[in-house]
Amino acid sequence: MADYILAIDQGTTGTTALIIDAELAVVGKANVEFPQHFPKPGWVEHDLGDVWNSVCKAVGKVLQQAKVNPGAIRAIGITNQRETTCLWHRDHEATPVGRAIVWQDRRTAADCAQLKMRKGIESSVKKKTGLLLDPYFSGTKLAWMLQHYPKARSLAQSGKIAFGTIESFLVYKMSGKHVTEPTNASRTLLMNLSKCQWDDDLLKLFKIPKAILPEIYPSAVEYGKTRGMAFLPDGIPIAGLVGDQQAALFGQACFKPGMAKAT
Repeated sequence: MADYILAIDQGTTGTTALIIDAELAVVGKANVEFPQHFPKPGWVEHDLGDVWNSVCKAVGKVLQQAKVNPGAIRAIGITNQRETTCLWHRDHEATPVGRAIVWQDRRTAADCAQLKMRKGIESSVKKKTGLLLDPYFSGTKLAWMLQHYPKARSLAQSGKIAFGTIESFLVYKMSGKHVTEPTNASRTLLMNLSKCQWDDDLLKLFKIPKAILPEIYPSAVEYGKTRGMAFLPDGIPIAGLVGDQQAALFGQACFKPGMAKAT
């Protein structure tokens, strides 16, 4: 039996799944879209059930299209929309705690403005993270969710729920492991770039309990193995995670310092 890699690109409007053979040729491609939710002006949300269903359907379609036995998949790689902020229960189903807040969402603009008014806060955040204080990033989105979603704060403090960006949610659903990697963690406003670790001062600033955070691993390790999935056998290693823009940089062969892409 030939060997294949399954690549999952979980994007803002849909999920694309690719089957790649041992020669790195794409032998199958399928895309499944899912609904967007706009409850108020400037608010953008995803139902994590819709996101997960799009992944399941895209993988099922591409396996059928490529006529590949699921048992021939030797590894899984995931790339994803970044910054989109997810909360879920630490149960077998990873039951969502409300909808995910998408990267375009601007509901925390006033919160960011208030933080900028505090002397030294913005410069400190930028020095630690390389990012501006902006609603685009996950930190203030997560703070908003903990404040406004019913019982989220108490559940977070007791360690009964988990936070992650999309790749983290997908790995949890597929393997039960709560992990992330630097290209996604660095977009949260919570990771110290120089240490590649969650920063205690930033967690205190945004009032984020450390118990809900995923563990940060390199972008290419074995994060866990599939288990209990209807469309894939148990035991397939999830071996690569990377945010979509960094994945695109790699995909355009920008391997040397100073090289850049424009997409």
